[in-house]
Amino acid sequence: MNEGETISVTSLVDLFDQLVLPEDPAPVSMMPETAGWWILAAIVSFGFGWLIRHMARDWRANAYRRAAVRELELVGEDPAAIAAILRRTALAAWPRQDVAALTGEDWVAFLRRSGDFPEPMARTLALAPYQPGIQPDEGLSLAAEAWIRHHRREGVQ
Repeated sequence: MNEGETISVTSLVDLFDQLVLPEDPAPVSMMPETAGWWILAAIVSFGFGWLIRHMARDWRANAYRRAAVRELELVGEDPAAIAAILRRTALAAWPRQDVAALTGEDWVAFLRRSGDFPEPMARTLALAPYQPGIQPDEGLSLAAEAWIRHHRREGVQ
């Protein structure tokens, strides 16, 4: 070092004070820039609309099932009342000319084909409207509720 030269001592804090902060970047736009995103948004919106419409249609189509289950809860284990509820449920689900005339073995076969109803219980239901005071089978209302909730309308005549 030469004589007369002064050493400038700066501290780290002084150096930090001399820093110039960069400008903030421009905000990023949330709008998509390509058409693909608009197309994807349209497809997703269409899909949600279709799904909601389909679910609403199924909800309305199964209103008779919900009403029958509510009615079934009120009658308990009375076989004649359960038979009447199942008959009304079948009339709501199938055309009248296919269901209204079914009695006896035909009604039992229909219950078995459409919802796998247990045969002894189906026979009890076939006789119940004509034999007052018939003893209900164990679990008759549970089997009836299962039939109401899960009967299949397709392929049964």
